[in-house]
Amino acid sequence: MSKRTLGFIVACVLSVAGAATSQAQTTLRVVNHSDLKILDPIWTTAYIVRNHGYMIYDTLFALDGNLEIKPQMVDKWTTSDDKLTWTFTLRDGLEFHDGTPVTSDDVVPSLKRWAVRDPLGQMLFAKVAEVKALDPKTFQIQLKASTGIMLAALGKPSGNAFIMPKRVAETVPYKPIGDYTGLGRFIFVKEG
Repeated sequence: MSKRTLGFIVACVLSVAGAATSQAQTTLRVVNHSDLKILDPIWTTAYIVRNHGYMIYDTLFALDGNLEIKPQMVDKWTTSDDKLTWTFTLRDGLEFHDGTPVTSDDVVPSLKRWAVRDPLGQMLFAKVAEVKALDPKTFQIQLKASTGIMLAALGKPSGNAFIMPKRVAETVPYKPIGDYTGLGRFIFVKEG
């Protein structure tokens, strides 16, 4: 897929998403190319599941229209001189659909669960010594050895580390989740 085609698709999705948020309590009914049978975005690499994940969850980083990795949920980050300590601060005002604030305590288990199943996450976490919450808005990834894949792994377009509430993210990685509380533009309602 060319950059131009990808950019067009992203622009179309964003314009539809933006239109949906301009009206209160709007229902978006989606007809996909196949049934959405798996709802856990780390459970499979199928595009239909990834697309569903992008609608109801959010990511720390994402690709922009020029396919450059940009912060999404992250406000700022720093890297130590030796490139072993990465410190990330979340943006203000992030909330899950149930009204609870998104904190570093949600991010840490979301990253750990994702890294067990995702190949690039596995590569990254092979170099991770520790992931910890420093405070409600700040978390840190301490590496055993420096790597150039940190932002590429956290911002890749497929198989991304979608952030979920801690209670959901602590689900064993080999068991599908049953709670779909997210923080994306859309709220998933299973019935109807």
